[in-house]
Amino acid sequence: MRQQTHMACTSIMVGKKAAMNGVNYIARNEDNFVANWPKRFFVQPAVSGRHETYTSPYNKLSVELPENGYRYTSSPDANQDEGWYEEDGINEKNVGMSATESVTANEKVLAYDPLIENGVAEDSITTLVLPYINSAREGVKYLGDLIAKYGSTESNGVEFFDEDEIWYMELATGHHWVAIRIPDDCYVIAANQIGIENIDFNDSENYMWSDGIQKFVSENDLNPDLTGWNFRHIFGTSTKQDRHYNTPRVWYGQKVLNPSIEQDPESDALPFLRKPEKKISVEDIQYILASHYNETKFDPIGGGSEDDKRRYRAISLSRTANSHILQLRDSKKVAANAIEWKALGIPSFTPYVPFFTNADDIDESYSYVPEKLDLKSAYWLYESMSMIVESHYSEFATANLDYQKELASWSRRKIAAVDKETVGMTGQKLTDYLTEQNHQIAKHFNDEAKNHLADLVTKGTEMSKLTFKMDPNL
Repeated sequence: MRQQTHMACTSIMVGKKAAMNGVNYIARNEDNFVANWPKRFFVQPAVSGRHETYTSPYNKLSVELPENGYRYTSSPDANQDEGWYEEDGINEKNVGMSATESVTANEKVLAYDPLIENGVAEDSITTLVLPYINSAREGVKYLGDLIAKYGSTESNGVEFFDEDEIWYMELATGHHWVAIRIPDDCYVIAANQIGIENIDFNDSENYMWSDGIQKFVSENDLNPDLTGWNFRHIFGTSTKQDRHYNTPRVWYGQKVLNPSIEQDPESDALPFLRKPEKKISVEDIQYILASHYNETKFDPIGGGSEDDKRRYRAISLSRTANSHILQLRDSKKVAANAIEWKALGIPSFTPYVPFFTNADDIDESYSYVPEKLDLKSAYWLYESMSMIVESHYSEFATANLDYQKELASWSRRKIAAVDKETVGMTGQKLTDYLTEQNHQIAKHFNDEAKNHLADLVTKGTEMSKLTFKMDPNL
């Protein structure tokens, strides 16, 4: 079976009643095995009357594409030799998805329904689903139909949302999966481990599942529990690797949003669904995605012992290629309701940039990704900043946090100004206006990033160890 190359992600979902502004969020850090994994970000145009077959460069999956497809935002790999990996986006019907959260099924279930070599994999999921769906619920069904026809190459979690609902779908084996509608008053932190728990097969409004999954489990004696039907227990894993690589990230995210609850970072019983102790802001989601066990002894760049600093895998990594937060505001209140926040480089050190997805373009700086460093490229600009900040973290941390905080405030002001200007605006006029705003936003953030980078490099020249101060008494 092929080795997944994009398999170290962390996902967050926040229901609208759990959010400070009453809207749905889905978010994820897309992580890889190497630090230098350039990503593009642009708008895929709508298509009509097409007659084309999609073939995956990764595993040669071949699928005849529908004739018509919606416009959508896309974040593919810059080098697509191993696959497209479009990962995340919002389409013109204001339906969004993020794919995937790589997970692992246990050997017992895989024995009876193994993964399919040339089935649907992460590289293809967004490409084959997002342009063709009209709701989050429809997204689950659409992907489920693809899995039924072609099988799944990997075990993956997939997030879908629209203004009304959030759905999380876990593909476990070659053909079996479940999905849950995230309650409006709950949030979820998912970290490379099957997380969905009890399934109510009498509640098709809030759960979906693959055909025959109950029979599959029963006939093969796969349910370890005395009572109930817990997907995590039946299909998931609980290993030493999980307790050092996966569960601590869930623990930390829940620690941030439910600080009064004491939990063990290595527990295999952390709940999948949580109600937060306070309403969650977009800045809270950004903080978690950018976190590295901040203010704990496990922080890799903190003051703990070397053993503690290396004990757990953090959420934000040097190999985070693309961190995104998808936000759908109430279309009855604002015209520019769909926003995709994008952070490139290491999220701990770089800002989240808000882009309006009802647009025909993001910005050239996000689609231009040469093989070597060029500060005209947003990807390379933020990668450079990340390296410089981390290289002198104790000296640069405060200035870098001030830089991020100022841009976070600027983003709120900019979105509010756009909301005011777009009252009553519709159709292509709205799309053209938001496209221009995307260019303005990119320019502002790029300019500020270059200024911050220049300040850091200038200060850094005084920090060389190759210096010598003459003793005046010599």
